[in-house]
This record gives sequence, structure tokens and C-alpha cells, in this order.
Amino acid sequence: MIRIVAVTAWVYLLALPVSAQKYETVNVKAPFKMEPIRVFVFPERDFPITDFGAVNDGKTSNTRAIAAAIEACNKAGGGRVVVPPGTWLTGPVHFKNNVNLHLQEGAVLRFSDKPEDYLPAVMTSWEGMECYNYSPLVYALECENIAITGKGMLQPDMDLWKTWFGRPQLHLDALKNLYTMASTDVPVQQRQMAEGENHLRPHLIHFNRCKNVLLDGFMIRESPFWTIHLYMCNDGVVRNLDVKAHGHNNDGIDLEMSRNFLVENCTFDQGDDAVVIKAGRNRDAWRLNTPCENIVIRNCTILEGHTLLGIGSEMSGGVRNIYMHDCTAPKSVHRFFFIKTNHRRGGFVENIYMENVRSGTTMRVFEIDTDVLYQWRDLVPTLEERISRIENISLKNVTCESADAIYEIKGDARLPVKNVTIQNVKVGKVNKFISKVTHAENVKEKKVRFDEFKGVEHLPEN
Repeated sequence: MIRIVAVTAWVYLLALPVSAQKYETVNVKAPFKMEPIRVFVFPERDFPITDFGAVNDGKTSNTRAIAAAIEACNKAGGGRVVVPPGTWLTGPVHFKNNVNLHLQEGAVLRFSDKPEDYLPAVMTSWEGMECYNYSPLVYALECENIAITGKGMLQPDMDLWKTWFGRPQLHLDALKNLYTMASTDVPVQQRQMAEGENHLRPHLIHFNRCKNVLLDGFMIRESPFWTIHLYMCNDGVVRNLDVKAHGHNNDGIDLEMSRNFLVENCTFDQGDDAVVIKAGRNRDAWRLNTPCENIVIRNCTILEGHTLLGIGSEMSGGVRNIYMHDCTAPKSVHRFFFIKTNHRRGGFVENIYMENVRSGTTMRVFEIDTDVLYQWRDLVPTLEERISRIENISLKNVTCESADAIYEIKGDARLPVKNVTIQNVKVGKVNKFISKVTHAENVKEKKVRFDEFKGVEHLPEN
């Protein structure tokens, strides 16, 4: 194994030509055509951050040392940037091609919570709208063959970010300004949001327009905003992660306008939705015209969260071909399977499959809601109406200990939900009602059962 060490005059190995790069393929079964996923085989070269001046004293910032290790790894043609055991204080980590950030067991990358450390602003997004904001704590833009692996941990300091969880007037004004810019085609470079008291918190991991992504084996403890955000990425595997983040907007993993991904054998413990499929917001997504598609989630456990699988509400570019199976939320989630949109989104949701799943307690086992606007309902006006097309949704082989309701479908009269199959669902106790359906066509229910009913309107079984 070749090691690059710190010397006065850097000597880099020649980068591998593209033709010499090696990939493994992962074949994934799904009820739709799923291309084999390419996983880059990293060259067997290690670049320990200690060789580039990193200091494990809890006080020294290692941002420059880590950046130097990444630079050397990239110029050498790729390999592993190794974080040894210990706690390493750092600011943002920015990826380059062919870099595997490897966190050895016992290693903790501890990210500062000083906003000035995350400047200059970089191209990112906020809830489906592109902008320039504080750098995500781990960031990649237009990179290929990148990975985070190992049994170590990513752990941000949270004291400052927690003070930004609220929504004071200056923050709301910033959101209105960004919404207006995105809705009127202001160039993204002019949407500078890391200013004043806008307080748009950064993502923990944000990979933007990247190819061949691997996230494998590490732990996450807390996040300023969305925890893992894969934005307009192609080809990737996310597996064996242990993710816990219970702050505001702490989704577990958001796949947005991305395609050809496998998420497997992960544990999520979240303060918001666990696994989320998104596709941009309104006019920004119509401009990008990039669906989120061909994604399989399997063998994952959600210890806590608002949803096991959430689709939307940012889904204006369209969502299709999503398959979740053999997952469980053994404790409690607000909604087990939730598709959400509103009259501003447009786009489509089609060919979504969930099967062989298990839940503890939940408000709704399955819900479609076409009028979800949260704080945006009164914050900003509707500048353009586009109704979302929702069709070909399947839920089968579900067990749930307790639910307020088994399913509720609230479609839009202007474009009703179509072709929904709910089959072999068993709930122990139903607390409020069995099912409600409005503005939906061809909803097929088969073997939807329950042991105990506590509600007021007992609808008969099919």
C-alpha cells in the first residue's frame, strides 16, 4: 500500500486515466426496471490526515489539514483520506473526485458551529429552492466517485445551530425573498442567503450533482438541518448507517431529483421524516426538469420519526419508481407511508411500492394529502397553480400494532388520485376510523383487517 506523507516539496502520483478506473456493480430487484448501480473501487492508497498536520487536541481546527489530504488524494488518482481514532475539530469538508473519506472506528469528526467557518457561501438548496448558502458540513459539487466509509462518527457542535431552529421574522422574510426569487427566475448565483440574520441552517451532508456515491458504515449524531441530502445525484449505495438527529428539520435521508440508488441496512432515529423522496419546489424544479426515480430502500429500521417513507412535499420535478420493502418502525411514527403535495407543486408521483413492512404505533398507516403547505400557506402567495398527478401506488403486507386510522386519501378534484392498491394490511387497534377517500379513482382494498376498533365510524371490511 502506498502512503503519501507530508514533505516540503509535494510529489504526487499520476492520476489514473478514466479507462483504468474500476467499478463494481450492484444488481437490485425491483418491480420496475432498475439499472445496475456502479460503485467505484478506490485505489489502495491511504492519506492519513495526521500526515497533513491534523492535531487531535479538541482545540485546533483541522479544516486545512483535511482539505490538503483530500487534494493530495485527488491528484494521486484517488484513495482513502483516513481519519484515525480520536476527536478531530473541523469546519466544512469539501470533496473532490475519487476520494473516500474513511472514518476509522473511534474517529469523530466534530464540526464547529461557527457560521463564519462555513463561508464563503456555496451552491446548495433550501427546501427545494436552489441558492447560495452556508457550506454544508460535508459538501460535494459535481464530483464523481466519492465515499464516506468506516465505523467512525460525524458529530456537529449544536449550541449555535439550535438557536437558529426558531422562525423569527427575519428568517421568515428571508424565506419569502428566496421563494420570490425562485418563482421569478432570478439566477441562482444572485440568491445569496448567507447574510445577516437569515439563519438558513446548513445540511450535514449535501452532495450536489454527483455520480457514483457510497455511504457505508458510519454513525451520525445530530445535524443543523437535513441530515443526508443527495441532490441531483446519479448512482449510489447508502448502507449500514446509524443516524440519529432530533433537532428541527432533521430528516434522515433526502433523495432529491436523484436516480438509481439503493438504501439498505440503515437505522434512522429522527426528529422529522426518516426516508424522504423529493424532486424540487415549484418553478425551480420545472426549470431543472429532473425526476427522482429508480430508488430501492430495504431492510432499514426507523426508531423514531415523522414518517417511515415520505414523498414530497417538494416533488415538482416528479417522483417515480420507488420501492421500499422489509423495513420496520417498531416504536412510533406519525405516518407510516405519506405522499404529500399541494396546488403549487405540479409534477407527478407514480409507481410507488411498499411491501413487507411493520410498524408499532402511528397516526396513519397510509396517507395521501394534496393540500400540505405548512407555514408556506400564509407566508407567500400562490403565484402559479399546477396540480400533481398521483397514480399507481401499492401498499401490501403490512402489520401495525396501533393506528388512529388505516388509510386516508385526500385527492384534488381537478386531478383525482388514480389506481391505488391496499392489500393484506393488519392493524391491532384502530383508534379513530378505518379509511376515508375523497377525489380518488380505482382504489382497491383487499384483506384490510384489525383486531380492535375504538373509533366512532366502523367501516366494514372488504
